[in-house]
Amino acid sequence: MYKYFTSESVTEGHPDKICDQISDAILDAILTDDPDARVACETVVTTGIVLVAGEITTKTYVDIQKIVRQTVADIGYTRGKYGFDADNLAVLVSINAQSPDIARGVDETVQHEQGAGDQGMMFGYAINANPEMMPWPILLSHKLARRLAEVRKTRVMPYLRPDGKTQVTCQFDEAGKLVRIASIIVSCQHAPEVGQDTIKADIKKHVIGAVIDPKLIDDNTTIHVNPTGRFVIGGPAGDSGLTGRKIIVDSYGGSAHHGGGAYSGKDPSKVDRSAAYAARWVAKNMVAAGLADEMEIQISYAIGIPEPTSIGVDTFGTGKLPEAELIAIIRKHFDLRPRHIIDALGLKRPIYRQTAAYGHFGRLDLDLPWERLDMVDVLKPYVR
Repeated sequence: MYKYFTSESVTEGHPDKICDQISDAILDAILTDDPDARVACETVVTTGIVLVAGEITTKTYVDIQKIVRQTVADIGYTRGKYGFDADNLAVLVSINAQSPDIARGVDETVQHEQGAGDQGMMFGYAINANPEMMPWPILLSHKLARRLAEVRKTRVMPYLRPDGKTQVTCQFDEAGKLVRIASIIVSCQHAPEVGQDTIKADIKKHVIGAVIDPKLIDDNTTIHVNPTGRFVIGGPAGDSGLTGRKIIVDSYGGSAHHGGGAYSGKDPSKVDRSAAYAARWVAKNMVAAGLADEMEIQISYAIGIPEPTSIGVDTFGTGKLPEAELIAIIRKHFDLRPRHIIDALGLKRPIYRQTAAYGHFGRLDLDLPWERLDMVDVLKPYVR
C-alpha cells in the first residue's frame, strides 16, 4: 500500500513570513549590541500598516521604524502598486519590558542557574532520506518557494511579485521510500497584465523544472498553478499577517510533531526556540551516527527550572538500540539545560533573520549550529 503525505511552504513575501522576518530582524539588531537581551517581539501587518508589539528588555537602542522599512524593502515590497510599500507604511510600536515574574526564573544568579523561559514541549526530527535529513514533502515545498523568489529577483520571471505559496504531495512505498510526486501546487502573485497560460508555462519550466527531479513526475502528476486563475492582490493588501502563524512551515511540514511555540522574534532564553533547535541537533546527530534511520525527540520544560522535565524518543521502529538506551545516551552527551544549549550552539548571536523564511531546519545554504554533525564521532561507538 502506498502512503501519501503533503506539506506546504510560503515565500518571504507571504504576510505571515513578512512578520517573522521583521521580528527576527529586530531580534538580530538587538543581539548585535546586547547578547543578553530578553526579546519577545511580535509583528502584525495589514494594508499599509505594520504593528510591532511585545516585551523587550535591553541595554541597547535599535531604530525599529528603520528596521521594519528595510526588511520590507529587502523582501521586495518597494512599489505602491504592490499594495504594500516600504516607504509608505504606518509603523506602530508598542513595546514593554519583560515581566519581572518571568525574569526571576530566567536570569542567572549565584544562587540560581538560568531556567527555562516558559513551560512547554519541543520536538526535533531527522531522517536519513536525503542530505538535508528532512522529510521530502516540506523539503521540496521549500525548494519550490525559494525558486519562486529567485526567478522574481533575477528577473527570469520579471512579472512576479513577492507573495507566493507552494505545496507538494509525495507518494511513498511501504518501506517509506519516495517513489513519485502525486501533486504540486504553486500560487504566485503576478502583474495584472500577464495571462494564466504564460504564468503556467513559465512556472513549469523555470520553477518546477529547475527543482523537481523529472523522474518523480509522471503523466498522472497533478500540477496546479494559481488554481483560481488570478493572483494579483497579494501580500498584506490581500491578507493580514502575524508572527508565528507558519510554525509547521518553519519546522517539518507536519511529518513530525510540533509543540506549538513559534520560533521567530524570541531570544534563546525562550526554549520554544532554543530547545527546538537543540532537539533537531540531537536527532540529526543520532541519525547520522547510525543509531536510527529516523528519529523524533521530545523535550519538555517547566518555567524557571533548568533541567528538562522529560526527554522522549521515537525511532518509528528504525532504532538500533532500545529507546530507553537512546535516551540514556542523549542524557549523557547532550546537556539540555537552557544555558548549556545556548553555549553549545552559540545562540546569543544575530543569526536569526536568515531562518525566518524557507525553514529553520535542513538549510544546507546556511551555516546553522543546530545543523552541524559535530557529535557523530562521539555517538558512533554506541552502534551495535
